[in-house]
Amino acid sequence: MRDFTTLVQARRSANKFITGVEIADKELEEIFSLVKFAPSAFNLQHAHYVVVKDPEIIERIYVASNKQYKIKTASAVILVLGKKDAYKDVGRINEGLLNLGVMSKQEYDASSAEVNSFYEDRGPSFIQEEAIRGASLSAMLFMLTAKEKGWDTCPMIAFDPEEVREILNIPDAYVPAMMITIGKEDSSSTRPRGYRKPVGEFVSYNQF
Repeated sequence: MRDFTTLVQARRSANKFITGVEIADKELEEIFSLVKFAPSAFNLQHAHYVVVKDPEIIERIYVASNKQYKIKTASAVILVLGKKDAYKDVGRINEGLLNLGVMSKQEYDASSAEVNSFYEDRGPSFIQEEAIRGASLSAMLFMLTAKEKGWDTCPMIAFDPEEVREILNIPDAYVPAMMITIGKEDSSSTRPRGYRKPVGEFVSYNQF
């Protein structure tokens, strides 16, 4: 296990993967078993992942993603979704706390009502933004965890979300946040890391 600073500095977006490298479901499960600890508002856990390894489906996604070569060479293509109506799951998610006595029935009922009204009062745009926000937090942890376990990734937004929705049979309640390719990077043509802003250029204190 590498230290966190080294891990963050080592993670890069891989634009080319070594072909023919398989990733076992067991390895993906190990990654996701840590990803489940990602933060989310009210612990709603908005993120849902669709892992694609079937060559025929990947070919269709490749076409729906402007024929980006990294999709062809990746060990898997993963669509990261955000559940728009995740707030409706708050009761189920809090049941364990209720059963353990951590929450009283009154607190449980009040929490469910408050979370539902919090989202519904803010409307569809906020609900969609929050789904993407939650999915994105989870996706970052996925990429860091994958790197810690020796896998390289690349987050992608250049794809037709509606076409991918149809290919993967994604319900309307879920919004695509991003796509992630995962595999072993082919570093033969890796370029130096691009410019990164110094801290003083993107951090302000107390006011902008």
